[in-house]
Formats: sequence, structure tokens, C-alpha cells
Amino acid sequence: MVAAYFLLPLDRLGPHRPVLSWVLFGLALALVAVLLLRQIMHVLLSRPNARPALVIPLLMCLSILVFAATYQRLAQHPGEMSGGLTTRLDGLYFTLVTLATIGYGDITPHGQAARLVAILQILYSFIFLTAAATALTRHVSNVVRRHTPRRPPDES
Repeated sequence: MVAAYFLLPLDRLGPHRPVLSWVLFGLALALVAVLLLRQIMHVLLSRPNARPALVIPLLMCLSILVFAATYQRLAQHPGEMSGGLTTRLDGLYFTLVTLATIGYGDITPHGQAARLVAILQILYSFIFLTAAATALTRHVSNVVRRHTPRRPPDES
């Protein structure tokens, strides 16, 4: 996925096609959200054939890459981002700094569209990524519990 992020021809998106760019951004986030919610439900309902330990981290990574690509394309609009966000690595860096709530301040959203995307990322992270991480933790805990042999109580 990361290789695809760096190799996909995203130059056709951004300031030249704003409507298409926003539609694809919204559809990508909605699709990832629906797939994450589906995996969360599989964990909550203890579905035996689900693979949340594989799917949830991939979907979380995909959502990060969607935001990174969006920031990188937004930086092509004059006045949207400051601090030298020019490459895809810069977009990924800013996305992870925002996700981790570090906020170094070296790259900042200045325009209204960039601030909107930052707000959406924060909300998306709070709602979907936190729920997904919680479900993943629950799933891993259940798997470990099922595979750990129970010891009989000590008779002293």
C-alpha cells in the first residue's frame, strides 16, 4: 500500500480537478470507514471466519495514506499549506504528526480547505481509528486468552 501511495499518478488530482478530488477523498474515507465498521462488528459479534488482525491494520494504514495524499495535493493550492509540504513523504509526515497529536508546527494548514481536511482527520481518527484499534486489541486479547492453557488452581 505504501509503495502504491508513492507510485500512483495523483498529479491529475488537486487544483486542476477540485470536484473530482473532493469526491474521491470523500468516497475513499467513506469506504474505509464502512469496512472498518464491518470489521469492528465482526469482533463484537465474534465471527469465526473474520480476519480483523489482518484487515484492521491495513484499513488503518489506508486511511492514513488517503489523508497524506490529500494534504500533498492540497499543498499544490497556493496558501493552503505552509512550511514546505511538497512531496508525498511530506504529506505522510504531516498526517502522522497530526494523528499522533505532536504538532511540531513546521507544516501547518493555512487555507480553509486544508483546515477542513485537518479537522476531518482529527474526527476520523477519534471515531474510526480509535474504535478500530480498540476492536483489534479486543480481538488479539481474545485470541491470546483462547490459546493460553489454563492452570488448575493451587491446592495449598
